[in-house]
Amino acid sequence: MKRFHVHVGVNDLEESVQFYSRMFGIAPSVLKPDYAKWMVEDPRLNFAISARGSQPGVNHLGIQVDTDAELQGVRDQLVAADQGLVAEVGANCCYAKSDKYWVTDPQGLAWETFHSLGSIPMFGTDPEPSIESPAASSCCTPTQSKATVGAEVPTRSRGCCA
Repeated sequence: MKRFHVHVGVNDLEESVQFYSRMFGIAPSVLKPDYAKWMVEDPRLNFAISARGSQPGVNHLGIQVDTDAELQGVRDQLVAADQGLVAEVGANCCYAKSDKYWVTDPQGLAWETFHSLGSIPMFGTDPEPSIESPAASSCCTPTQSKATVGAEVPTRSRGCCA
């Protein structure tokens, strides 16, 4: 079964965790110093926030699936919607290992479709943010060097944690 995914950049993680915990009526299922995630069942929602140097507001939207077969089915829909599909197999991002596909809508909003394969101890393959490097957050941003399907992928930052 699919689950809608929203990732929001926040200025104050602690304050935002308190707000969203009250709003959803549950504590986050994942809570890290720079990231929190709620797996809400009604409505089925994967809602994540992070304080990793990005602008506050919606970072990206997406659809989380439970199986590789569902991921491939959604991939076919994404190919029909966008010539610049970016594939990431075994991506390490947001404390999880996932297979995913990215597209960008006509307004420039990134959409991530993914199947989580398990958790990892770091935000991604990047180092933890520090005072010297607060925006160490490109773990989930597809680049030209990643596998692509269809036409050339724009080089602008596309998604998670950008």
